[in-house]
Amino acid sequence: MTEENGAVLFRIEGLKKTYRVGEVTVPALREINLELPAGEFVVILGPSGSGKSTLVNIMGGIDTATEGRVLFRGEDLSRYSERQLTRYRRNHVGFVFQFYNLIPSLTAEENVEMATQISEAPMPAGEALSLVGLADRRAHFPSQLSGGEQQRVAIARALAKRPDVLLCDEPTGALDYATGKIVLEALREVNQRTGTTVINITHNAAIGGMANRVVRLMDGRVREVRQNPSPVRPDQLEW
Repeated sequence: MTEENGAVLFRIEGLKKTYRVGEVTVPALREINLELPAGEFVVILGPSGSGKSTLVNIMGGIDTATEGRVLFRGEDLSRYSERQLTRYRRNHVGFVFQFYNLIPSLTAEENVEMATQISEAPMPAGEALSLVGLADRRAHFPSQLSGGEQQRVAIARALAKRPDVLLCDEPTGALDYATGKIVLEALREVNQRTGTTVINITHNAAIGGMANRVVRLMDGRVREVRQNPSPVRPDQLEW
């Protein structure tokens, strides 16, 4: 599923992104240089407008850079055609967003099975749900699940493709304190049990305590990269 831990999964070189708003050019990323190894739990930390989502969207192949390169296993995503990017997203990347986007008329298991239909070697939906602690909720519809349970279904859906990386954009942003920790524990479990690289973007500095590596963004630039020699469990976090 993933490369051996320690191998470089993403290498980002001179990455810039600007948007045009009328006659005004707005820089989102100013010059990002970064290496992220496979197998880690990474937290990308920064306030709203710091460029976190833009960076992750480019890494996930759903946005493109203005300048610079994102290398995935040495392959330059900026050189990919739309068809190649679609294949990259389908086979290598799982996305988890703040809102769950589950299909209301499908059970938890059926929502996860939707993802397996576009994967080359999918994980059984039941196995993915078990990994996030929802084996006993597989027959429930989204309306019968709590917000945290729905988010864990969304994680299972992303995981069922057996991706190399889970890109998580504020996955606990719509959840309360206790429920957020349960979701973070599910992500930690996925990382540790499957070796899937997890990249979690957040404005909550406390979540960095559970990461192997913390990347702090500010004003479209990397201000700090630090490794955490002793990550803690989510239930030990305080905010």
